[in-house]
Amino acid sequence: MEPRVADVVVIGAGQSGLAVAYYLRRAGVSYVLLDAEPRPGGAWPHGWNSLRLFSPADASSLPGWLMPRPPDNSFPARDWVIDYLTQYEQRYDLPVIRPVRVSAIVRKDDSFLVETDHGSWRARAVVSATGTWSQPFVPPYPGLAEFSGLQLHSAQYQSPVPFAGKRVLVVGGGNSGAQILAELSGVATVVWVTEKPPHFLPDNVDGRVLFTQATQRYQAGEELAPPASLGDIVMVEPVKDARRRGVLHSRGPFSRFTASGVVWPDGQAEPFDAVLWCTGFRPALAHLQPLGLVQPNGRVLTQGTRATHLAGLWLVGYGSWTGFASATLIGVGRSARSTVLEIQAFLHPA
Repeated sequence: MEPRVADVVVIGAGQSGLAVAYYLRRAGVSYVLLDAEPRPGGAWPHGWNSLRLFSPADASSLPGWLMPRPPDNSFPARDWVIDYLTQYEQRYDLPVIRPVRVSAIVRKDDSFLVETDHGSWRARAVVSATGTWSQPFVPPYPGLAEFSGLQLHSAQYQSPVPFAGKRVLVVGGGNSGAQILAELSGVATVVWVTEKPPHFLPDNVDGRVLFTQATQRYQAGEELAPPASLGDIVMVEPVKDARRRGVLHSRGPFSRFTASGVVWPDGQAEPFDAVLWCTGFRPALAHLQPLGLVQPNGRVLTQGTRATHLAGLWLVGYGSWTGFASATLIGVGRSARSTVLEIQAFLHPA
């Protein structure tokens, strides 16, 4: 079967892919989005049941259309975000094909051949927007293979119900670690391990304020000392409740695992039934391996979002190395817009 053809193939139709598609739609080029998920929403359907944004709806929007506010004006819940992304696809009639899993991208003459489990596509330009959710990271702790209890990454966590009455170790000091600790501590005995003491933001600082502060620092340059970062912990209501209950505290890393738990640096052993890893993700870039661009750290060298060593390839939404705050709903629009401007110049050079 002959490959189907488009000027641009976007791989992934989560928030980053949709933001790119919004601008491609206005650019007068042919494009298609290939999405591996069976339904709209990108990574959001994989979030835990009680997950909420830590910014209001109007500060969590993609280009062109503000996210509607929930009826109670609360921070949007996971399903509210999924519904917004679903409607966003429909609102702009974006050409998403799913489920389609891209297995490899190869360079073919002056174009790319995008190989999938549903045939192939030929494109002059490719935007990789696959995110990180499918590549959870677990640090290599000594004795990890010996531990006989349950191990779960935040990518697989759904609710506290299976952990009721158990002893649980939560590892990781970001917002996911704090929120999951808060939820689990209502039904289980939980110890929270963080590499360094977590930084809690003032109660009146939400993600909107945090993003504004970070943007100002980013625009001003490295010489400014940051009062906060996008990784600091926002005091959403469940985290405040954990503080009221006296459980919002962490301890430093343990030394190693045993079959039944961990050993702390002072030599004390402590049993645990489960470990919940809130230790982040790595870029999902297996489809780019045939191009020989993926570095040992799992990234691709880029200038902005453009792949430095291969014309016609862009990467959007993987974090600060592909654009400031590009892994956030509100931040990815800036990266998407500049990416499409570059794609237009690439497809139609002056």
